[in-house]
Amino acid sequence: MLSAGPLGSTVNGKRLPRSVIALSATEARTIGIGGRLPATRVAGPVSRLSLNQKTVDRLPLSAVVDECLRTGIESIGVWREPLREFGVTRGAKLVRDAGLRVSSLCRGGFFTMPSGSARRAALDDNRRAIDEAAALGAACLVLVVGGLTGGSRDLPAARRRITDALRELVPYACERQVRLALEPMNPVYCADRGVLSTLAQALDLAEQFDPAAVGVVIDTFHVWWDPDLDAAVSRAAGRIASFQVADWITPLPADTLLARGMVGDGHVDFRRIRALVDGAGYSGDIEVEIFNAELWSRPGAEVVDLTIRRFAEHVAPDRVPSP
Repeated sequence: MLSAGPLGSTVNGKRLPRSVIALSATEARTIGIGGRLPATRVAGPVSRLSLNQKTVDRLPLSAVVDECLRTGIESIGVWREPLREFGVTRGAKLVRDAGLRVSSLCRGGFFTMPSGSARRAALDDNRRAIDEAAALGAACLVLVVGGLTGGSRDLPAARRRITDALRELVPYACERQVRLALEPMNPVYCADRGVLSTLAQALDLAEQFDPAAVGVVIDTFHVWWDPDLDAAVSRAAGRIASFQVADWITPLPADTLLARGMVGDGHVDFRRIRALVDGAGYSGDIEVEIFNAELWSRPGAEVVDLTIRRFAEHVAPDRVPSP
């Protein structure tokens, strides 16, 4: 079984314990962890910031890594499709040699269909995703569980199938030291992408498993509206595997999948939610993950610089101590 708490990343093939993750490059080298680590850390506008690949969707993995090194960002959220295009082994080496932590791999899941060939194929794909997360040393594999399939209207049955899928996948993931992370999604996506709509619903399923094996994702875009969020975040202590931020903007675009706004452009109170998450004991990376066509049309470096500024203004502590 996995050890309790969020799993560490790796540098030069060595898994970093949780106590090492927050160290600066100099401190890390002092205790014998080599590699080309970024020059800045500890305190500043990028402290704990992780750049999710989707925020700069048009950049290949190598360019995203370069942007992290340019700006001092020390963590990256990886997506499977560009990773596979680059090559899993090659991509894992690229990220490892750059000294970057992998805050998450997106995504597994989509296993709410009934038994049959499609479900078997989905579970096989999730096992491949677990292998990829292990190769990256990712802190977790994000699970977008899936919506209603085949014209079904049976939400309870779809949710039961999530538990069934986890029972099959958890032993495989534990053997590979990969933590699975259930992501509740805004109710607008319930029919087609995620039948878990609240953090409490995700916890109801996650709590059937060891917290080191199955955690949850808290994504501001998906949960900001929930009137029971405070209690749910408190309940999630020890199970928060990933914390992601994006804003809720209005009016929503026609394609709601691309409705995630840049931090600070919408209605989310990021510092309040971050205070809840901090209070629940989470001290890991905070991913900025944005799906937005207008943002994707801009140069990648411009988007990264904007992301850092907005993270400092809206997510980071009000006062950052001097390094």
